[in-house]
Amino acid sequence: MNRSMTHAVRCTIGVIVTVGGVLSAVAPAFAQEFPARAIRMVLPFPAGGGSDVVARIIAQKYAAQLGQQVVVDNRAGASGNIAADIVAKAPGDGYTVLFGNSSLSISPAIYKKLSYDPVRDLTAISMASSYPFALVAHPALPVKSVKELVALAKSKPNSLDYSSAGAGTMSHMAMEMLRVKTGTRITHLPYKGAAPATVALLTGESQVAFIVMPVAGPHINTGRLRGLGVAAKARSAVVPNIPTMEEAGVPGHLAVQWNGLFAPSKTPPAVQDKLYREWVAAVKSPEVSKRIVAQGAEPSGNTPAEFSAFFKAEAAKWADVAKQSGTKVD
Repeated sequence: MNRSMTHAVRCTIGVIVTVGGVLSAVAPAFAQEFPARAIRMVLPFPAGGGSDVVARIIAQKYAAQLGQQVVVDNRAGASGNIAADIVAKAPGDGYTVLFGNSSLSISPAIYKKLSYDPVRDLTAISMASSYPFALVAHPALPVKSVKELVALAKSKPNSLDYSSAGAGTMSHMAMEMLRVKTGTRITHLPYKGAAPATVALLTGESQVAFIVMPVAGPHINTGRLRGLGVAAKARSAVVPNIPTMEEAGVPGHLAVQWNGLFAPSKTPPAVQDKLYREWVAAVKSPEVSKRIVAQGAEPSGNTPAEFSAFFKAEAAKWADVAKQSGTKVD
C-alpha cells in the first residue's frame, strides 16, 4: 500500500472513530437536556373521574421532578382509544405521554379495528396506582346485597340498567364478568367517562354500576350510593363494612382499575429512562403516596418490565371475559 493510500485509510478510520464518538455521546447528552420544554400528558377520560384525580396528584410532583410543566390534556371518548391513538402517533421525543388505564388491556379484545396497536406502538414506563371497583346501587333500588341484586336481575331480565365509563372500559367489563358468572341480563348504558357514569347512577338514570373506589367510597359513606361488593381480594379500608365480591357469593370476580405512564414506542431508551426515574420519584414521594392512599388507591411505581408483564396478563384475562360475554365494539 503506497503512502497516499495509507494516509487516506488513516483519515477514513479517524473520521469513523470521530463520528462514532459523537453519535455515542448524543443519547446521554439528549437525556441530560431532556426535558427542555413542557410535557403534554394525555388522559383518556374527562376531568373528575378516579384516574383523573390520581393523574393530577402525580402531575404536580412530576413537574417538579422534571423541572418543566406537565400539561394535563383530557381527551375522552372511544374507551380511551382517542387519547391512546394521539400518543401512539406522536413524535417519540418524550414530550407527549399517555396516562393510560385498564382500557388499554381491553380494547384489542373487543374492537374489530383499532388505529393503533397498544403493544407495538406504546411502551409501558411505570404503573401509577391501582384500586378496586365497587359494585354500587342507587339507594332506591330494593337490594342490599349482591345476592339480592342477582335475584332481582334474574326475576326481571333486562329491566335493570347499569352505567359505565364507556363500552370496553373496565367498569363495563367488570359488569360483564358479573353477568357471565351469575347468568344475569342487565342493560348497558355507556357514558363518556367515569364522572358522567357516576352522575347517571346518582340521579337514578341507572340503577347499578361498578365505580372505582376513589369515587364510590365517599358516596357510599354519605349514603348517596349503596355499596354491595368490592371487586378485590381484600376489603377496602375506605369502606371496610362492604364485603368482597367473593365474600358476597361471586368467586373469582376481580376487577382492579390501574393506571400508569406510557410513551410512544419509538421514544429513545435514554428518554424513557428519564421519564421512568422521575415518575417513580414522584409516585413514591411521601406527599403523593399519602394523597393516593387517601383516594382509596394503592401507589405503585413499578419497573417497566413489571408493568409490561402485568399489562400482558390483564389483556389475556379480559380477552377471555370478552369472548365469554360476546362483547364486541364496531
